[in-house]
Amino acid sequence: MEYIVIKKHTSNYPNPLCVIKGEKVKVGRRYTGNKDWANWIYCVKLDKSQEGWVPEQIIAISEHLGTLLEDYTAKELTINKGEKVIGAQELNGWIWCEGSSSNSGWIPKSNLKIVS
Repeated sequence: MEYIVIKKHTSNYPNPLCVIKGEKVKVGRRYTGNKDWANWIYCVKLDKSQEGWVPEQIIAISEHLGTLLEDYTAKELTINKGEKVIGAQELNGWIWCEGSSSNSGWIPKSNLKIVS
């Protein structure tokens, strides 16, 4: 689906979490802010090299460890208002998008409007 960016988004994470299916991570706190962004869990790689938010739907949790059920990256897309993107997947108020320069990443759904 094609979207236009109605509000600029800047990534706050220069070294986003990237994990593969079956990888274990340390599970931290649940997201408690914006209600449109429910079901995110803050995770840290076991070697502590990366950390970031993971959708609860793709992680099997056992005590303080989680196992990823699919490949995932927490990479956010820095993008300016007025740019067009192609949305591929929506999870918990965020959409995985590809920008015009072939950069990909998550953008808050509230920052996007569907192009008719």
